[in-house]
Amino acid sequence: MDYGELAFELIKGMKALHKIKTHRSINDALQGEAFVLDCIALGDGDVLPGEIGQEMNVSSARVAAALNSLEKKGLITRRIDTNDRRKILIGITPEGKKLAETHQSAVLGLAAKMLELLGDPDATEYVRIMKKLTTLLPEYKEQT
Repeated sequence: MDYGELAFELIKGMKALHKIKTHRSINDALQGEAFVLDCIALGDGDVLPGEIGQEMNVSSARVAAALNSLEKKGLITRRIDTNDRRKILIGITPEGKKLAETHQSAVLGLAAKMLELLGDPDATEYVRIMKKLTTLLPEYKEQT
């Protein structure tokens, strides 16, 4: 098998997918303020900014910028941890929780529609391959 040619076709397909609004909406949900809000909403209570940065794999400056924006919009709260005053805990407001739930529902709906378009066997295979890649790629990175 020519993996170079297959890789070319993969990249070409990924670029084409990136141009499609539905796929872009899902990608947007996995980065930026929407992702930060979802991280906080899905957590068990307050979260630390560092935990958000680890989940997103971004710098603390990028997390801080997103948190500043979300706080100005009234979607999150910040408070000092009473057990360790060096830590700032991030919580979600009722408005933020509602927005996160609406956002998550919309994104899941888009993803479900994309999988439905593939049909049962291809959708199942696509998800299986994505899960496999999420297992293999971190191991590959450690080897290089």
